[in-house]
Amino acid sequence: MTEQDFCDLFTLEQEFWWYKGMRQISFALLDPYLLPPVKRSILDAGCGTGGMLSWLARYSGNGSVSGIDVSPVALEFCRKANDNELYEASVTSLPFEDCSFDVVTSFDVLVQLPAENDDILALKEMYRVLKPGGIAFVRVAAYKWMRSGHDIALESSSRYTRKSLTKKAEEAGFQIIRSTYANSFLFPLALLRRLILKPVGLADKGSDVRPLPQKLEWLNRLFTATLNLEAKILKDTRNTLCAGLSVIAVIKRPVA
Repeated sequence: MTEQDFCDLFTLEQEFWWYKGMRQISFALLDPYLLPPVKRSILDAGCGTGGMLSWLARYSGNGSVSGIDVSPVALEFCRKANDNELYEASVTSLPFEDCSFDVVTSFDVLVQLPAENDDILALKEMYRVLKPGGIAFVRVAAYKWMRSGHDIALESSSRYTRKSLTKKAEEAGFQIIRSTYANSFLFPLALLRRLILKPVGLADKGSDVRPLPQKLEWLNRLFTATLNLEAKILKDTRNTLCAGLSVIAVIKRPVA
């Protein structure tokens, strides 16, 4: 990603529909296991420009929220809006002692790791730095056949199914608490845009995460409301979405 990409990301993270809606979905999946807040140490493994760092404080009580990222440019943006402890490092080699954190999150990071087994290495590192009984939250892009110019623009190298993500998590030692697809209701629109309109030049190429034209700003509210509806459905731990643009797993390091 270029410096301009990080600048765009930093600008969009608070108000763009995808980020606002996916935050609510993340909270819906994590709240049953992490509320009410108690003193916790939390790590966002691959924090990017820091959009989730302040939001994760809802689970930390009077504990800490730290972030790591491999990009020094991303970390500079983090420092503009956060006073969290930040580290320049890769998720495949976390610079922390064993059993350091109560919670580790990974938002669309595994998809950007270049080597074939890097995702397993990253999951094993998350497992290592988690305390026994600690919770990890992993979100990735779904379906290899959905790969498009969006992935190229964001330098994403992998996509997953629910089955493949949970299998890798189990291989790393985790217990699966919950897994689901997300961004499901807008999935047909993404299919139309990425697989049909873009290849024939009827939609802009590159990332789909970009500011909307002013005349289409109403879509930001509509799409946010759509994802918020998914979040309400997923608040019930019995509910699972069977397809979508993202796959999410809530996983746990066993106590013994």
